[in-house]
Amino acid sequence: TIFALQSCGGKTEKVEETTTTEQVVEVEDNASNEITIESNDQMQYSTNELHVKAGEVTLTLKHTGNMEKAVMGHNLVILKSGTDVNAFGAKAAEAKASDYIPASEEASIVAHTKLIGGGESDTITFTISEPGTYDYICSFPGHLALMKGKLIVE
Repeated sequence: TIFALQSCGGKTEKVEETTTTEQVVEVEDNASNEITIESNDQMQYSTNELHVKAGEVTLTLKHTGNMEKAVMGHNLVILKSGTDVNAFGAKAAEAKASDYIPASEEASIVAHTKLIGGGESDTITFTISEPGTYDYICSFPGHLALMKGKLIVE
């Protein structure tokens, strides 16, 4: 950029201005392999999207509500890609004896927490090696409609 400045005496002075811009690009790394997700008495998870890097993952589910497990129990079930979520949920609703984890569907599950009630939490560690998007749900009867999300593995 060149500016021409003229003073009262009629002299013209050329001033050359140069600017250097340094651009800093920050890469957002929002994938942590230690995750905490909360659930409540309103049948909600605190988020519907989790991000991790492929490998070992530690996940903690905290039930921040007050209602007991028999009334408002929650778990978090991560399903393998391609699993029919609604079909899984229908079978899970019938599996009260195994805390709504149907034995017939074990092959569709990546990992799951135990069923917990208000004030409780459960921590699990599992390995997920394939990048992709995985559904996660609460398999307690009737909760699937509201309590679901995506686990994104990078």
